[in-house]
Amino acid sequence: MKKIAKFHKVSFEQFKCDFEKVFSYSEEEIKEVYDAIILPKRGTNKSAGYDFFMPVTVLLKPEAAIKVPTGIRCEMEENWVLQLHPRSGLGFKYRLQLDNTVGIIDADYFESDNEGHIMAKMRNDSRDDLVLLLEKGIGFMQGIFVEYGITTDDDVVLQRNGGFGSTTK
Repeated sequence: MKKIAKFHKVSFEQFKCDFEKVFSYSEEEIKEVYDAIILPKRGTNKSAGYDFFMPVTVLLKPEAAIKVPTGIRCEMEENWVLQLHPRSGLGFKYRLQLDNTVGIIDADYFESDNEGHIMAKMRNDSRDDLVLLLEKGIGFMQGIFVEYGITTDDDVVLQRNGGFGSTTK
């Protein structure tokens, strides 16, 4: 099995900056959340996906969405990408969706100004009016590493510095 990546926490300063855009916690509470962040891990030795864990408890009503700062960044070798998907059980039971359908984390995102902080914007797309309680510490999303190739005439030299939409500016 190829070992091509490593998960890290973003700095406390970066986490606090992104967390305060979504949640109203005191600095002391944010520090507690940050200190308790669990790095993604596989559930079994044959699992393809690395589970990402909720940093706080969130109640998600039908059709509601929330952006969750995970506190995680990923360092990986070139020619690999981390794809993010909702955990299949949550998708099956609640129609939990990522608003960008599949998150794509490129290797060069790790060096971005935001430290490559992985965010997850999720939506409860329940058709049965089910309220989804995502408790702190529960696995809610999974990341799968995929190797990719490029075309023989590719000559891109631009480098990333940012997140969503940064490669099309």
